[in-house]
Amino acid sequence: MELDAVDRALLRELQNDARQTNRDLAAKTGVSPSTSLERVRLLRERGLITGYHAALDLEAVGRPVQALISVRIRPPARPVIEGFREWAHQLPEVIAMFVTSGAYDFLLHIAVPDVNGVYAFVIDRLTERREVADVQTTMAYEHVHSRIIEPAGSDAASGEPIRHTRRYR
Repeated sequence: MELDAVDRALLRELQNDARQTNRDLAAKTGVSPSTSLERVRLLRERGLITGYHAALDLEAVGRPVQALISVRIRPPARPVIEGFREWAHQLPEVIAMFVTSGAYDFLLHIAVPDVNGVYAFVIDRLTERREVADVQTTMAYEHVHSRIIEPAGSDAASGEPIRHTRRYR
């Protein structure tokens, strides 16, 4: 897969505002509207763009308190891990989940109305699960994340194409 400067510019602009019109996107990236439309279509077909989402303000939706919760599962068998993953993924408090290596098997990022919500999540939901062997909670004071992700190997200033090899697991 090869990404040139136009592809990178389109990806940057779409991450900044995916609701802009194709005409605006084309103008911001210096290409014709037909080129912009075709390039974005190809980026979707190649799997670089996987969807468009609305970003919510957690405080505005009543979930201003965030925590990171490390969870160890026992026994560490595939069916047990997969079962927990599917269960946790469905919980409304969970806004992100990582399956990890090391001392813990999962890192859950939750958002709840208050500190009591964190306590209730850990005590009433997690520790009642038989496979949960250990839980470690870290309160998050602030969540800062990148709005725009540059493709790996990208040097936005150089304009040089980058090549990617897709790997399947």
